[in-house]
Amino acid sequence: MERHIKAPLDREEIKTLKAGDYVYITGTIYTARDAAHKRMKDALDRGEKLPFDVKDNVIYYMGPSPAREGRPIGSAGPTTASRMDRYAPELLDLGLAGMIGKGKRTQEVRDAVVRNQAVYFAAVGGAGALLSQRIKEAEVIAYEDLGAEAIRKLRVENFPVIVVEDCEGNYLYETAILEYRKED
Repeated sequence: MERHIKAPLDREEIKTLKAGDYVYITGTIYTARDAAHKRMKDALDRGEKLPFDVKDNVIYYMGPSPAREGRPIGSAGPTTASRMDRYAPELLDLGLAGMIGKGKRTQEVRDAVVRNQAVYFAAVGGAGALLSQRIKEAEVIAYEDLGAEAIRKLRVENFPVIVVEDCEGNYLYETAILEYRKED
């Protein structure tokens, strides 16, 4: 099914998303990769606030290439999500509503998605130049010294993703294998 949703995410709308749905996100999302996640974890451990409120927001696991003249951002393809798996459950427990990456997640992350009625989306790897066309504004909001891994606030329009895990725990990487497995 094809869906159009707004970000930050509405929790009731998340409940209607199903693994395998094609979704187009419009609104504000944030970027963070490995180094930014570590800094956020360290800040939480020290009792400090995060650089942005994760409640109902989406983190896109992405570090862009430099922007060409006249563009807000360079190539913006997804990073392998499993690299953030040690940090994701805590952020989900704090209210993070969605994550965008590529690849499989650990059982701990999958359990946290269900526990928090959140969603894991995949963006198409290798399509960073095309994905960047859906990013209308990009602003570094934290950890500028990390360069490409700094946290960015993005305004996106019809950003294309696929629901990999829905809030009920349906996991496309398992269901698709079963659905398309050929019997000999």
